[in-house]
Amino acid sequence: MSSQVITPRSEDYSRWYTDVVQRTDLADYAPVRGCMIIKPYGYALWENIQAQLDRRFKDTGHQNAYFPLFIPEEFLEKEKENFEGFSPELAVVTIGGGQELEQKLVVRPTSETIIGHTFANWIQSYRDLPLLINQWANVVRWEMRTRLFLRTLEFLWQEGHTAHATFEDAEEETLRMLGVYTDFAVNEAAIPVIPGRKSEHEKFAGAMHSYTIEAMMGDKRALQSGTSHNLGQNFARAFEIRYTDEDNQLKHCWTTSWGMSTRIVGAIIMAHGDDQGLRLPPRLAPIQAVIVPIFKNDAERSAVVPFAEAFSAELKAAGVRIKLDLREGLSPGFKFNDWEMRGVPVRVEIGPRDVQNHSVVLARRDVPGKPGKQFVPRDGAAARLAELLVEIQAAMLESARTFRDANIHPVENDYAAFQEILKDGWAYTWFCGDKDCEERIKDENQAVSRCFPLDQEPGEGQCIKCGGKATRRALFARAY
Repeated sequence: MSSQVITPRSEDYSRWYTDVVQRTDLADYAPVRGCMIIKPYGYALWENIQAQLDRRFKDTGHQNAYFPLFIPEEFLEKEKENFEGFSPELAVVTIGGGQELEQKLVVRPTSETIIGHTFANWIQSYRDLPLLINQWANVVRWEMRTRLFLRTLEFLWQEGHTAHATFEDAEEETLRMLGVYTDFAVNEAAIPVIPGRKSEHEKFAGAMHSYTIEAMMGDKRALQSGTSHNLGQNFARAFEIRYTDEDNQLKHCWTTSWGMSTRIVGAIIMAHGDDQGLRLPPRLAPIQAVIVPIFKNDAERSAVVPFAEAFSAELKAAGVRIKLDLREGLSPGFKFNDWEMRGVPVRVEIGPRDVQNHSVVLARRDVPGKPGKQFVPRDGAAARLAELLVEIQAAMLESARTFRDANIHPVENDYAAFQEILKDGWAYTWFCGDKDCEERIKDENQAVSRCFPLDQEPGEGQCIKCGGKATRRALFARAY
C-alpha cells in the first residue's frame, strides 16, 4: 500500500483523506457498510489519545465505569422529546435467541438514559453528590453518509456523565470538562481549537447549554471535536434522579454529559496532514522516531546495525517510542518515504560514514528536505532528539494556529461579504441566535454557526442576517 501515490489535497481533498487513512494503515472498511476496522497503527494512536484524556479525567475526580450496550426502548420513550433527532439513526434489536423480543432493545447511540436510570438508584443523599462517572465505549448511529473516523455507524468514544446538587455546580462541571478537551486538543493534538457555546438551534436537544471545541481543517472546513452539555434537570426529572438535601428536602439533581470520539483522529489527520501523508504530533504519535540503517553490503551492515541497535535501546530506555526498521528487501529511500507518509515525527539515518564520525542524522517530518535535517554527535543525540520532539510539537501547533487565524475573517453589517467569506473560510460576526436566521443562513450558504466563542469582548451589534440586536459574535463555517 505504501508505494501507492496519495491524491494531492488540491486535486481532491476528500480522496486525499481516504488515501491517507488507508495507505498509512490507520483503518479500513468493514464488511458492513459504514463501519470501519481500526488497524493496529490507528488503534495505537487512539490508545495514546485515550491515555492522555483518561489521565485528565481522573485528575479532575472522575471514575471509569461501564454500562450496557443494549437499552430498553422504553427508556428512550421517556425522553422522546430529547431523543427525537436520534430516531432515524437508531439500531433496534427485535430478535434474540431465535425469538422475537417482548421488549425491543436499542443499541446505544449515547447513554444518558441508561445512566440516568442507574444514577436514580445510586443517589439518595446530598452526600452522594457530585457523582462523577466516565465510560469508554462504542456507540452505534445509523448514519447514511459515512467516512472513516469522521462519521461511521459504529465508533469509539468516551462519554462522561455527572450529577450535581445545583445548576451552578453542573455548569461549572460542564465548563471544566470543556477546558479539559481544549487543553488536550491544544497541548497533545497540537490543534488550536476554539471553545464556545452552541446556539439554541445547534445544541444537543436534551441540554440547557451545549459547549463545543471547534477545529479548522486543512480545507478550511470546521470539525466539531468535542462537546460538553449542561443537561439541566431534563434527564433527572425523566428518570427521577433525586437527592435529599441537608434540610431533608427531596430535590432533583442537575446533570451533565460530555464526549470525545475517534472523530478526533480525523481531526489530527486533516489539521496536520500534507500531500506526503500524515504529520503526527509527537505527544500522540504511535512511533515518535524511526531509525533507518543505511548499508550496501554485509561489511557495512555489521558496522551500522549494532550502532543503530545501541542507539535504539538508549532511546527506548529514555521513554521515546522508537522503531528500528530492519525490514529486508526495501531500499532506504523507500523506507524514508514510507515513514514520512505515516507521519513519524523524526527519522534517524545511520550509515557507515555516521558510524565512523560517531554521529547520526535527525530528519524532521514537519520540515521537508534538507532544511529539516540535522547532523548530531552520537553522544548527545538522545538528548537532542528529545528536544526536537518538543520543538516539533510546538511548531505544529503554531503552524495550525497561523493557518486558522489567517482564515477567520470578521465581518459586520455586510451579508454579501459574509457569504463570500464562507466560500473559503470562517466568518466571525454578530448573530442574534434566532432559529429562523440560523436556518436561512444554512440554506443560503451550506454553513452553520459553529459556536459563540467564550473568549470574546463584550459588546453589541446588528445580527448579520436579520439586522436585529445581537449581544454576541458567532463563528460561521461550512463543516464536516
